[in-house]
Amino acid sequence: MSIYATLWSLKFPRYGADYIGCEWIGVTAQGVPAHIGTPTQGFGYEQRDPYAEFLPPVVEVNADGDSEFMRAVVIVTEETQKGTARSAQEYLNPLFILSGQEYASISFIDLHARICDALRGPAPQIVAQSFTADDEIQ
Repeated sequence: MSIYATLWSLKFPRYGADYIGCEWIGVTAQGVPAHIGTPTQGFGYEQRDPYAEFLPPVVEVNADGDSEFMRAVVIVTEETQKGTARSAQEYLNPLFILSGQEYASISFIDLHARICDALRGPAPQIVAQSFTADDEIQ
């Protein structure tokens, strides 16, 4: 069973810039509900949070296990592998992880820019394309 709930999947330019002939890659937002990792009691002890090493801290939940925000939103590509030596639930090299509150407050344009920046990595941003007299693209 997964701790994640898929929020959305979209195609983005593979290297963070839309240009003629660019490749595209699927990007998915995986939400982690607020109750995941919250302390539970049983057998006379409180269980530790098994996801604390790779997710933001747990959020406060009410008696029904609900909260205003998710615990986290993990942004991954279709090529991101899941499962590490530490946890079968951990994504190996996600694009980035937001707390539920960060995700709820970020605008789409800022989220889009952050995803494109993560896909681009250290490469320079493409600012223009032009056609040569020979109909080649620069």
